[in-house]
Amino acid sequence: MELINLENIDVSYDGKNKILENLNLKINEGELVSLLGPSGCGKTTTLRVVAGFIEPTGGKFILGDKDYTNVPVHKRNFGLVFQSYALFPHLTVEENVAFGLKMKKVKKDEINRKVSEMLEVVDMAHLAKRYPKELSGGQRQRVAIARALVIEPSLLLLDEPLSNLDAKLRLKMRVEIRKLQQKLGITTLFVTHDQEECFSISDRVAVLNKGVIEQFDTPENIYSNPSTEFVARFVGFENFIELTKVSDGVYKDKSGVIFNVEKHKEKETAKGTIRPDDIRILEKRIDNTIEGIVEIRTFLGKSYQYEVKTSIGNITVNGDNTVVYNKGDKIILELPSNKIVLV
Repeated sequence: MELINLENIDVSYDGKNKILENLNLKINEGELVSLLGPSGCGKTTTLRVVAGFIEPTGGKFILGDKDYTNVPVHKRNFGLVFQSYALFPHLTVEENVAFGLKMKKVKKDEINRKVSEMLEVVDMAHLAKRYPKELSGGQRQRVAIARALVIEPSLLLLDEPLSNLDAKLRLKMRVEIRKLQQKLGITTLFVTHDQEECFSISDRVAVLNKGVIEQFDTPENIYSNPSTEFVARFVGFENFIELTKVSDGVYKDKSGVIFNVEKHKEKETAKGTIRPDDIRILEKRIDNTIEGIVEIRTFLGKSYQYEVKTSIGNITVNGDNTVVYNKGDKIILELPSNKIVLV
């Protein structure tokens, strides 16, 4: 069932330059949706519109069957978790978690029960009496999540919640967030610039670019089948070739090299793209191969990356450690037909 509907949302801070432009986004109940994109793309602005911190200059925000566009922040029963945790330093863990319930004037016995249950859920019951300064970054983040969830929000909003943590703890916390979200079945909007973090926990992902959603899809589809060049570049595609359609599934580049493409489109012209990992280095020519000369070799640890000069332009390819090529070596590259994506 659809819970969130952002309809034609516009946001402009100066009346001229739009931060969001005609943005549309629908999120189902119980779904975890991430907003992904580089700094300045509009993802945090979108979350702040939903939270009520920013009033859009155009469009509507519908929650369930109610228009929330102009509902003030304090009347939106949303749980918020920020990058900085925003815990009260003078309050203990349990007092921080209880804060929202006290503001709602919930009875003391009920507060104690709910706080106790939520601290158990986030595995912080044994640290209930400690203050934020006595906690690690991951523990503080769990307290912030518990405080957001204890009010039983209709929506959980997470704004770069893991960016202050070290790499190992980020990995652990994103798994915990996903477990909690699925256990409680709470609809969640997650803002991040980290592709791996986003793909690992999301049901669907909205990739933003300059205030516009370029693709809204499952992590698997975005990773394998980006719909635009921006999305492709953002998720790791590095080689782009201008192609013209010859027939269904057959294209040629400007120099006349022919490529078979399994995921072909109806358009007469398109841009083909392929990841460096998906290109194979062969010993002899077959279909979808081109010859090139190694210009640069870079050691990546488990593999080598080569910059190869070819008739269709420079191609970046990753090769394993079994055979190492040097600058000036001639090699044959295969661009498999099932790995080329048209954007």
